[in-house]
Amino acid sequence: MEKLTDQEYMRYSSHLLLEGVGEQGQLALRNAKVLIVGVGGLGAPVALYLASAGIGHLYLVDDDHVELSNLQRQIIFTQQQLKQAKVSAAKASLSQLNPHIEVTAFAQRLTLESANNEMLEMFEQVDLVIDCTDNMPTRQMINKYCVMQKIPLIVGAGIRMEGQLISFNAKKSDSACYHCLYPFDDTAEANNCSTSGVLGPLVGIVGSLQALEAIKHLTGMPVSSLNRLMRFDGKTLQWQHFSVVKDPQCAVCSANV
Repeated sequence: MEKLTDQEYMRYSSHLLLEGVGEQGQLALRNAKVLIVGVGGLGAPVALYLASAGIGHLYLVDDDHVELSNLQRQIIFTQQQLKQAKVSAAKASLSQLNPHIEVTAFAQRLTLESANNEMLEMFEQVDLVIDCTDNMPTRQMINKYCVMQKIPLIVGAGIRMEGQLISFNAKKSDSACYHCLYPFDDTAEANNCSTSGVLGPLVGIVGSLQALEAIKHLTGMPVSSLNRLMRFDGKTLQWQHFSVVKDPQCAVCSANV
């Protein structure tokens, strides 16, 4: 029977006290494989919290390099890591934080052209995907792969002082997908942190919630954001919640198309 080591009992002692986690939940986290796409303002807290929680294998995908302007919100990086590939710098930080986990880094942007066999195999292997990107084409592609492979997906977004969180689970036939919520229009104007700005703690809040929802999913707890768009106003600290239903004509997840 699989058991935690003595060191794991000490490291994760606060988890073991929780009714929703316990030893079996911690073992589930140790055996989990999670893909994080985007290691920026959202991906930084996601990666840090999941590594701290003992996720056995983290996959990181990002083609960017650490810049000085990133340090305002991308808390996984330091001044000494400027100009390094983000995934390499993040892998080094995560390995120092928790040497018992495995981290695989892909220093490339996830596009149709870059989705080679190795990348596709990665989607087939993971238990969960967390979208921490900031552009619509990549989000739509991640969603498409998750629907194809029936992989649960947690999506976060943050811009200016506004945040969003939602989850989907393609294993459930009645689950919506990201395309149901946001049908893709490639003519729409792109908004991201680089062009519109963002307050650092805002993406920290959303990324922390993505990590929380990931842990809940992997340990079998109910996921509060499943098919539920949660919008956060950083100015007022108020939340809005909207139920999202499956679009019977969705070009990605509907069996009718």
